[in-house]
Amino acid sequence: MATREMADFLRSRRDRVTPASVGLPDGARRRAPGLRRAEVAQLAGISPDYYMRLEQGRGIRPSPSVLDALARALILNDDERDHLYRLALSLPSPPPAAADAPVHPNVRRLLDAIAPVPAYVINPRLDVLAWNRTAAALMPHLAEQPWSRRNMLRYAITDPRARAFYVDWEEVARHGIAQLRTATGRDPDDPATGALVRELSQDPWFRTWWDRQDVKGPGMGRKEYRHPLVGLLSLDYIGMVLPGTPDHQFVTLTAPEEGPSRTALNELAARPDR
Repeated sequence: MATREMADFLRSRRDRVTPASVGLPDGARRRAPGLRRAEVAQLAGISPDYYMRLEQGRGIRPSPSVLDALARALILNDDERDHLYRLALSLPSPPPAAADAPVHPNVRRLLDAIAPVPAYVINPRLDVLAWNRTAAALMPHLAEQPWSRRNMLRYAITDPRARAFYVDWEEVARHGIAQLRTATGRDPDDPATGALVRELSQDPWFRTWWDRQDVKGPGMGRKEYRHPLVGLLSLDYIGMVLPGTPDHQFVTLTAPEEGPSRTALNELAARPDR
C-alpha cells in the first residue's frame, strides 16, 4: 500500500526536476521550480487524479509498470528507484536483527589480514560493527566511544570535532543521512533506526537534510580527512555488500601508491595498538 513516506518521496523528487530537463516548456507563473503534478502524470502516462492520490498517500498500490514510468519521469537514479519500489510495494523487510547480526569470523580475519588498509563493517544505519586497527587509528574520535555508540553518522552530526576532521563535512553528513534514509525504507519499523533518527533530529542541519528525502546505497568515492596526528589524508573508499549478510557493508579506504596520503596512512598503520 502506498504510504506517506512514498508520497513525501515523490513530492521531493518532483520538486527537483526542471521542465527543461524533460523537454517541457518552462512557462510562466510557476510557483515552484519543479514539475507540476499534471506534468509528472503526463510524462508517466497516468491520469493526473491517480498521481495526485499517490502524492497524497491515499492507499493506492501502484503496479511495477507505473513505478517504472514514474522513475523515468522523475529521472530517478538506481538508489532512488529501489527506494521508491520498496516504499510503494512494501517489499519484505530484512529478517529481525539482520542489521545487528554478528560479523562473520571470516570477515573479521579479512579485516585483520588487510590491516595496513583501513577497513570496517557497518550496518544500514551506519553502526560500526567491526574494524581493523588502522581504521581505529584513522578515526580516533570514534574509537574513543564505546561500541554501542560507534555510529558514523552520529559522530558526524553530534561531535563538534567532526567538522574539522572531515574536509568536506557537509558532503559526508549529507551522504550519511541519505544512507540512513535508505535504511528506513528497507526496515521502517526497526526500533534502533527510529531511535537514531529521533536522536539526530535534535540537530537543525540533520532535520534540513533529512527532509530532502535523499537516498544512497553502497558506492565508491573519495574522502579527505584532517587527522590530528598525521595531517591531511585523501583516501578512496569502496563500500561492498557482504555475501550472506546483505545488511552488512564492508568498506575499505586506500591511498595512491605515492604521495603524502600514502605516507600518512603508512604512519598510522605502523602506530602501536591503542
